[in-house]
Amino acid sequence: MPKAGDTLWDIARDEVEKRENNGDDGKRVEVWEKSVLFMGSKNGGKTTIILRCLEREEVPKPTLVLEYTFGRRARRHNAPKDIAHFWEIGGGTSLLELIRIPITVNNIRSFAVVLVLDLSKPNELWMTMENLLQATRNHVNKILAKLEKTDPEVAGEIKQKMQNNLQRDHPDYDLVDPFPIPLVIIGSKYDIFHEFDSEMRKIISRTLRFVSHYYGASLVFTSKSEALLLKARALINHLAFGYDRSKSVSVDHSKPLFIPAGLDSLSQIGPPPTSDSNIGKMRANTPLELWKKVFEKTFPPRSFSDLQDSKDPAQDSQYAEYEVDVMRAQKNQEFEQYKKNASKSWKEMDFDPD
Repeated sequence: MPKAGDTLWDIARDEVEKRENNGDDGKRVEVWEKSVLFMGSKNGGKTTIILRCLEREEVPKPTLVLEYTFGRRARRHNAPKDIAHFWEIGGGTSLLELIRIPITVNNIRSFAVVLVLDLSKPNELWMTMENLLQATRNHVNKILAKLEKTDPEVAGEIKQKMQNNLQRDHPDYDLVDPFPIPLVIIGSKYDIFHEFDSEMRKIISRTLRFVSHYYGASLVFTSKSEALLLKARALINHLAFGYDRSKSVSVDHSKPLFIPAGLDSLSQIGPPPTSDSNIGKMRANTPLELWKKVFEKTFPPRSFSDLQDSKDPAQDSQYAEYEVDVMRAQKNQEFEQYKKNASKSWKEMDFDPD
């Protein structure tokens, strides 16, 4: 009921809040708010996947640093719209330190990660995956360690949620090491990957199946094909908007993989694809390390420096701003002069002998 003295604006605001926070039966409905961080291979298609999930008809642009957007969806007619925050880190593995910006102690309970791996570049695949997941896991574990001191109930809830991805009666329950927050692994550029030799495809597919299962993650292969993008979108919408999770599974290595978390098994995946005699010679402390050695024997990794993004964003013409560029040029000149003066002063210094 409007109160005495309410303006038209006050009445309109109250009506919007009422519609946003109440369902059809008048009861208060909680608004779902989640965050998803996209990271992975440089030029792997992360932006395209995000735009498709948000149903935006835009031409994707290269992500140079860290970008943010959001989407809103209603689960049913006249229901309040849920909110999903989408973060994307560009530069492949060159900007690992930026992971700590979107993932914080305040949103860790509602956060998920999507790792996009370029299937057309298998020699970069393991290193990209390892560096990004390790950096993310380290950061999340620091947050959880802090929560265990300040709010142990929440920390326990987060850990238990990830363990529940695999049923306790699953034969692999004690053999896997779930990622601390929900994770989806997307193998992109399947159209190129499909042209690979069948044995190469089998090694890559089985390796990604093992990694995904080991981390309690979902796995999907995609490309620019609308049908494959819809499958990736289904997994992301489950994380971002709470849509029902698909129960379909595709593990045929001659076709695009689609395996929701917890629906695979080590017995179906099989051992690392190499001879038993070679496995016996490989020194590894964990199953994950063993799979890495086998994979990199077939696909030797590129050096980490080769994967760094050497292009300076400040020199990219698409981000040109006259006033900023003029000031930057002036500061560059001042810095060069400073280096010359410093070098001259250093040479003129008179050091006393010992």
